[in-house]
Amino acid sequence: MSDTPAITRRDRDRFYEPPHLDDGGAPGDLLRAAPMTARLLPGLAMSARAWRVLYRSTDAAGSPIAVSGVILVPNTANPASPRPLLGFAPGTQGLARSAAALSRQLEVGLEYEAWFLAAAVRRGWVVAVTDYPGLGTPGLHPYVVGKTNGRAVLDIMRAARNLPQTGLRADCATGIYGYSEGGNSAGWAAQLEPGYAPDVRLRAVAVGAAPVDFPELVTDLDGGLFSFLLLYAGLGLNSAYPDLRFHDYLNRGGRLAAAVLRRTHILAAIVLGLILPKRRGRYLSADPFVEPDWAAQLRDNSLGYLAPAAPVLVGIGRQDQVIPYRQAQLLLRRWTALGANVREHPIRFGEHLTAAPQFAKAGFAFLAEHLSNPETRAPVQERQAG
Repeated sequence: MSDTPAITRRDRDRFYEPPHLDDGGAPGDLLRAAPMTARLLPGLAMSARAWRVLYRSTDAAGSPIAVSGVILVPNTANPASPRPLLGFAPGTQGLARSAAALSRQLEVGLEYEAWFLAAAVRRGWVVAVTDYPGLGTPGLHPYVVGKTNGRAVLDIMRAARNLPQTGLRADCATGIYGYSEGGNSAGWAAQLEPGYAPDVRLRAVAVGAAPVDFPELVTDLDGGLFSFLLLYAGLGLNSAYPDLRFHDYLNRGGRLAAAVLRRTHILAAIVLGLILPKRRGRYLSADPFVEPDWAAQLRDNSLGYLAPAAPVLVGIGRQDQVIPYRQAQLLLRRWTALGANVREHPIRFGEHLTAAPQFAKAGFAFLAEHLSNPETRAPVQERQAG
C-alpha cells in the first residue's frame, strides 16, 4: 500500500496550472513539488519514491515557461558514493495535454516507458523525467522542437538538484537518455548544454532512433503508415513559431484531422493513422513544408549542427519503419565533423519498437560506464556547422 497522501482530481489538475513567471527566476527553479506513486502497471508500484514537479524552463523564443515532470529516487539506502542523475527524455507521448503527460500516465500505471524508467532506478540513479511543455501544462506541445524540449530536459535535471529529497550534490555525475522523440530531445540537450546549462556538465548522452533531418523526414514519412506525424510536426512547429500559421495551409479535412490528433495519446494516433489518408496533400490546400519560412525552421530544428561536449552513443534499428536508418548515419557524420566524441551502437535486427529495449540496454550500459568514471568531455564549445 502506498503512503503517498491521496489527492483529488481537482487538486491534481490545479498542480499543473503554472504561476506567473517574472524575470527574477532562473531555468531549473522548482515551482512546485508533491509526492506521488509511480506505477509500472495499474496496482503495481515502482520501487522508487516519486515527486510530481513543476519547474521553470525556456522556450524556443527564449521566454520563461513552466513545465511539469516527475523525479524518481531509488528506495534503497543512500549509497557510499553520491548518486548520479539521469535526465530521461520521453519518446512520443502524443499531443493531448492530460492524457499524454508522462507523469499522469506513470501515476495510473499506463506509461509505456515505465519499465525503462524502472531499469534506470534499479541502477541507483535519480531519474528526472520531463513531461515536455504543453503536456500537463497549458498550451500545445511543441513536438520535435528541440530548442524547447532539449532545454526542458536540462532544466528538470536542475530542478532535481533543487529538490531536497533527492540528496543530489550540485556536482553529481549526470547523463541523459532518450529514444524516438526522446532521442531528438536528448540530442538537442547534448548540443545545448555547453552554452545553455554548463552547470549540468554532462558525462554522457544516449540518443536512440532520433528524428534528425526534418526536410528529409517530410519526404520519408509522406505516404506511409506514420504520415500522421507530419501533422504532429506541423502543429508542434506552429506552437513554437506561431508566425508559421500552419492552419492557413490546411484544407477542411486537414483541419478536422488536426483537431482530432491534437487531442490524442500516441497509441490512439497510431490507430487513427491506419484509417487516415497517407499523403499529406490530402490535408493541405498548399504545402507549407516547401515554403521558405518553413524550410528554414525545419533546417534550424534539425539535429547535428552544434557539437555536444559530452560523449554520445547513437543507435537505431536497421529496419526502423518510422525513422530511416540513414538519419542516424547523418547525425554521426555531422557530429564527427564537428569534433564530437560520438560512436554508434549498431542494431542489426530491429524496427522502431523492437529496437527500443535493445538500445536501452546498450544506452544504460554506456551511461553507467561514464557516470562511474572520470568525465571525458570533448574540448568543444557550441561549435556550429555551416
